[in-house]
Amino acid sequence: MRKTPRENSFRVMLPTILALALPTMLEQLTQTAVQYIDTAMVGTLGTQATASVGATASVNWMIGNTISAIGVGFLAYISQSIGAGRGEDARKASGQAVTITLLSGIFFTALTCGLSGMVPVWMRVDPSIRKMASRYFLIIYTPMLFRAASIIFGTLLRAAGDTRTPMKVGILVNVINVVMNYFLIYGPHTVQIGRFALHIPGAGWGIDGAAIASALAFVVGGTVMTIALWRHPRISPRRQRKRPDLNILRPCFRVAFPNMLQRFATTFGFVAFASMINSLGETSTAAHTIANTVESGFYIPGWGMQTAAATLAGNAYGAHDERKLKDLSRTIIPLEVCLMVITGGLLFAFAPSLVRIFTKDPEVIRLGSTVLRMVALSEPFYGIPIVIEGMMQGVGKTVAPFIFNIIGMWCVRIAGTFVCTQLLGYGLVSAWACMIAHNLLLCVLFSIHYLRGRWKPQM
Repeated sequence: MRKTPRENSFRVMLPTILALALPTMLEQLTQTAVQYIDTAMVGTLGTQATASVGATASVNWMIGNTISAIGVGFLAYISQSIGAGRGEDARKASGQAVTITLLSGIFFTALTCGLSGMVPVWMRVDPSIRKMASRYFLIIYTPMLFRAASIIFGTLLRAAGDTRTPMKVGILVNVINVVMNYFLIYGPHTVQIGRFALHIPGAGWGIDGAAIASALAFVVGGTVMTIALWRHPRISPRRQRKRPDLNILRPCFRVAFPNMLQRFATTFGFVAFASMINSLGETSTAAHTIANTVESGFYIPGWGMQTAAATLAGNAYGAHDERKLKDLSRTIIPLEVCLMVITGGLLFAFAPSLVRIFTKDPEVIRLGSTVLRMVALSEPFYGIPIVIEGMMQGVGKTVAPFIFNIIGMWCVRIAGTFVCTQLLGYGLVSAWACMIAHNLLLCVLFSIHYLRGRWKPQM
């Protein structure tokens, strides 16, 4: 039987999509596994320790996402330059990215370290754990320059189609983090292996040890990622101009700035969201922290596909290949939905078991399982805006996603959570219901934008 053009395009695009997406998924899977281990290790220290680490996590996302937005601007420029056969322009952009990385790393180091004492207060963290939360926040942000290098340079490598190197660096970082966690969190102890007793040294620093382990891992990750970029055959910044070049930076920031505003505003919304949840008490904070950790593992297909969508859309746009752009969208969206249906089903089925990995508190288990099963039902709908936004990033269309995300975050999630938790006195379940409503609205807005053809530029 003869295949239709749509079937042919799916067969052609699928290997390319998976070649880019799978290493990113594996990298994120490793990061999630380490996050699971991290949370479980800290969880053995008690609910207060879990709450202390999770209380400022949304600020961590805000800073990380703001820096990632800078990388998106360079991703669009580099992927389009490579698609158009302008390799020299891609290398020039890489040189400019080095300067921007230095500036952003130094700025955010000074900002976060200087405000570390105030962040838990602004986040309405329980006074009994504010000192722990503040110290943890300060330690993990001291190596901010290395974190910026890892994020931005990793994005540059992905823009050039190299998703394996960031994956390998990510695995290395996470292995270092886990090993250092084990020796720094716990004190000296003895492990019984059959008839043999093995004495294990340990610093016994608790959550400070967890923070130091993460900081050391960030230093290694940033250093190795910088070396990898410097040695890359296609986009090495070696011998490229580092003084700001507006001919390169202007188009990069034309894409990055709306994306930066979007990520800052939405993640600032996460901060406000977490602040309202923190006000509900330690149990809600701990359940929210654990549920977020568990949920992150089930978004891996979505974010892996977004990376592939952005890179391939940028390549197609740079080559002025409208057919390839259309084939990409027709392949990656249904593929993404299918993957998210599977992960959503698994999350719903195993939610209680996954929460029990991190805590023995029955109330935290009950609350965390409830919100996870709620969000599991919305996963396939959230997968659609993730990949559409990725394609729009690749072609440099970042204004509409900015507007959609701001509307969803502040008009639905934050306003709804404020009314439910602060005015009506409802708990964590109502806050997560508002979060799900936000995700569903994004699905509607991005789907309409896609169906009307407004997501792609004129060629």
